[in-house]
Amino acid sequence: MKKRSILFLGETYRADAITWMNGLKEFGDFEIITWELKTSNSGIFNRIKRIAEFGFAFLKIKKIIQLQKPDMIIAERTTSYGFLAALSGVKPVAIAQQGRTDLWPEKSILLPLKKIIQQYAFQKANLIHAWGPVMTISMIKSNVDMTKVLVLPKGIDLTQFGNENHANPEKICAIVTRSLSTEYRHDIILKSFAILNQKGIDFALTIIGDGAQLYKLKALAIELGIENKVHFTGRILNTDLPKLLQQSNIYISMPITEGVSASLFEAMATNCYPIVSDIAGNQSWIEHKKNGQLIPIDDYIKLGEALIWSFKNTDHRKKAVIQNRKFVEKNVDYSINMKIISNKYHQLIESSKAG
Repeated sequence: MKKRSILFLGETYRADAITWMNGLKEFGDFEIITWELKTSNSGIFNRIKRIAEFGFAFLKIKKIIQLQKPDMIIAERTTSYGFLAALSGVKPVAIAQQGRTDLWPEKSILLPLKKIIQQYAFQKANLIHAWGPVMTISMIKSNVDMTKVLVLPKGIDLTQFGNENHANPEKICAIVTRSLSTEYRHDIILKSFAILNQKGIDFALTIIGDGAQLYKLKALAIELGIENKVHFTGRILNTDLPKLLQQSNIYISMPITEGVSASLFEAMATNCYPIVSDIAGNQSWIEHKKNGQLIPIDDYIKLGEALIWSFKNTDHRKKAVIQNRKFVEKNVDYSINMKIISNKYHQLIESSKAG
């Protein structure tokens, strides 16, 4: 019997996309066909080229549909690939809102157009993914039919991200796993560790990933006099990530906006104590001084204080990481959540064929 096939529209190199596609193959026995824009989104010239490529994308997608005849189409981002999926004519359609709103940046001159595109995608979709509760807020404001919305994270592989932790208990072993772009505020994190250094507090800070800010951040670490205690790993294999998390006792993430962070779940699974920015996307999972800490955006002094307090309060951290592991086992298990999502897709395909 021929496998059911899904056309995925989105950036296939992204960890979130890989998790989504692999889960559908493993738990839904789907064959995945992919298409994505080839032009990078960095730099003004590339953005102009990308918009031009987007204009011809529909014709390319239609050709793939004619050749491959997918049973379903899915897409990430309601304002780009999600819109193309809605236009495609394939039923059923599932789209995923990736950020808190997907209408980003908020001061973009294209925002009115993005709103129209998003509204069309919402209307045409048979299923809308909200990977966490924070995403439903903007959907409700946009008058989305909430009966079409599935609020469920894809989850993380708990067999890979085990709850063993081998961090040195004698010092702060902190880890940052977000891409090196300005919205993740790595500069604020470095400045907070400069405070610790001035106070004579020992630490090791591991910054994982690559991005446009890499050289600026390395220069800042030197300027702050902490370059010997900060390790920039560059891009690593996802299979190497669990070990590095298990060698850390504190996880830090300071974004100015957040949808649902798989990085946070991975840290919670591996007994890293989370210290994150006080924004809606993090408030869904972290209660201040209950199972982590919430820090005002761009406040490196408060972040420094939180790091010191967290490290001194060992009993609090121990209770928090136990609580967090139980939470991810109950709510963010990839093997459970991806089965639910896969079954939902099969039901939608059956309904579409019957209709």
